Formats: sequence, C-alpha cells, structure tokens
Amino acid sequence: MIATMETTGVDYFKGRGAQLNTPNKFLQQRYVQDHVEGLDESFLQSEKTEIIYTFPKTIINKVESEDLGFGYSLNPYQGCEHGCVYCYARNTHEYWGYSAGLDFERKIIVKKNVIELLEKQLSKKSWKVKPILLSGNTDCYQPVERDLELTRKILQTCLKYKHPVSIITKNALIKRDLDLLSRLAEQNLVHVMVSVTGVNEKVRQLLEPRTASYRSRIGVIETLSKYKIPCGVMVAPIIPGINNHEIPLVLEQAGFAGASSAGMTIVRLNGAVEQLFKDWLIKNFPDRADKVWSQICDCHGGKVSDSRPGVRMRGEGKIAESITQLFNMSKNRFIKSKNEFEFNCTSFNHQANKIQLALF
Repeated sequence: MIATMETTGVDYFKGRGAQLNTPNKFLQQRYVQDHVEGLDESFLQSEKTEIIYTFPKTIINKVESEDLGFGYSLNPYQGCEHGCVYCYARNTHEYWGYSAGLDFERKIIVKKNVIELLEKQLSKKSWKVKPILLSGNTDCYQPVERDLELTRKILQTCLKYKHPVSIITKNALIKRDLDLLSRLAEQNLVHVMVSVTGVNEKVRQLLEPRTASYRSRIGVIETLSKYKIPCGVMVAPIIPGINNHEIPLVLEQAGFAGASSAGMTIVRLNGAVEQLFKDWLIKNFPDRADKVWSQICDCHGGKVSDSRPGVRMRGEGKIAESITQLFNMSKNRFIKSKNEFEFNCTSFNHQANKIQLALF
C-alpha cells in the first residue's frame, strides 16, 4: 500500500519533495506514526535540517558504468536539501542508516576531511588522470555549501594540481566560484552541466522544491558562457506526462544563453524512490497520476525501475523513442556548437603540493 496524506494523517510538507520516510531496507526496526492524534509532537513535522559530520577513509569513486562518460566521482555531501523527489541518490542514504525519504533532505552528511583525502590521492605517483565529476550523487552546490565551501576548496585543489573536473548542478551558487572556474577553463580543466528539467515554476516548486528557479539556472548558463567556461544543459530526468512537452523550450532557452552541449535521461524509480514518487504524484497530480505512472512503466519494459546498463538512462519503447526524437530535433535546432569538449589530462602535476611547500 502506498502511503498518502489520508493514510499518514499529516499535512503536506511544503518545501520538501518527499512527503514521508520510507522504511530502510537494512534496518530491522523503524519508527512509525500510527496514531498521530496521540502524540504531543510529531517527529516528522520538524523542518530543521541536521548537519552530520563524518570522516571517511576514501573520497574518490571509480566509475565503470557504460552509461556514464567519466572516470571518477566525488561527493563532498550525502543527502541533499534540494529535495528533488525523483532523485536516484535517495537510495544511498539507507547505507547510512537513514530513510531515502524526508531523512535524505533533512539529514545532510558532510565529509569533513575531503580535501585531505583528495590531496593524498592526487599526490600518488600511481594516480591515473581522468575527469572527476562533482555531484555524481548529490549536488555539490546545495545550500550547506554556502557556509562550508567544501566544493570551492575542491576546485582550488584541482587548480593547484591541474586536475580536470566536471560539475553538474541546479544551484546558482556556482556563480560564487567564477574566479576559480575561469582559471580552470583557461587550461581546459573544467566543464559544467546545468540541470534544467522544465520551464514551469509551479511544477518545479513541487518537483524540486529547494532548487534555484529555472530562470536562475538559465542565467547560470549565460554567466558561465560570458566567462568562457564550457557549459551545457542537462534535461534530466524527463518525466512523461509532467515535463516531456517542455523539452524544446528548455533547449531553446539554454541554447540562446550559450549552452554548447545538451544531455537527457528518462526518469527511473529504483528502490524506495518508487514509493516516494508515487505518493508525491497522487498528492500533486491526482487527475493524471495513473496516466503518468503508466507512461513511465512503458519506458522501462512494464516497470518503473530499471537497472540494465545501456538502457536504464534512456528507456525503451514508443514513448521513450518519441521523447528521444523530440530531444534530438530540439538539440539540433537550438544547440549551435557541434564541437565536443575535451579535457586537458596532460598538465596534471602530482608534485604540486611539494612545489608549493618549497616556495616557503
């Protein structure tokens, strides 16, 4: 049974994508609210975001998936206050003992020693240079970054070692680091993808409640282009019946702003995200919930979840094919640049830290 507003007995959590805490599959016990009226205070009602500091042993993940075109990923934060209800990264929060639902948005794990570990890795003679993706899991420019500046410090480290770095974000906070991004861009060491899922602000506020507005994100592309920082637009995820009809408008605006590339994925609802998204869909779009759900299933062989390499990101079937066709037509029309960006992997210096120390 899918939990809804009627079955949980709680009001809609404005400013949050998830509307419940799904069970953690790794835990034998869990908290429930069977009789809300009998509680003095609901433990799910708290809007406060909790910051949890950790000290991991490793920070860089080697990516071998054929669906992703990069070598490494690095996530300074786990969990994301942006609250995008469809986010596949929600499932990873269960490894930390939390729920993929509201916990994912309210309990933000900060990897305190990220710079120390990054420097240690880049200083190794055996290190093989490939672009490191920031935000492969959760957004590196989410709200907590404004105060902690871990992403900025990562960029400073990449600049020092002359190591290529790729970024994907949906937050205008990235403009704070134009000074570093410009210097990286001068050496072909950085590329940015800005995630823009549509043009309808009312839908965005429900789908991605704590992200920058669509207009602000297009403004990010415009600013990055002005500073000659290579950037593109990522239309992801495309949800049939929700935002697929906005693909041409997104690419038109992004192309006009200066995007030199574009990518897309079709929504897939793996693990706990299936329950979270269906609950969200019923509460916000009851008139079309069944139709949207059916169309998502049509894109994944009759299911909403898909883990098959090479298929899971693009989908299959007639609806997926029509979405891909619309995207390709719009991309060819509005994204002018045809030159694929190439990272500079030859300037890397693993002795950068020693050289810097020698100056003193």
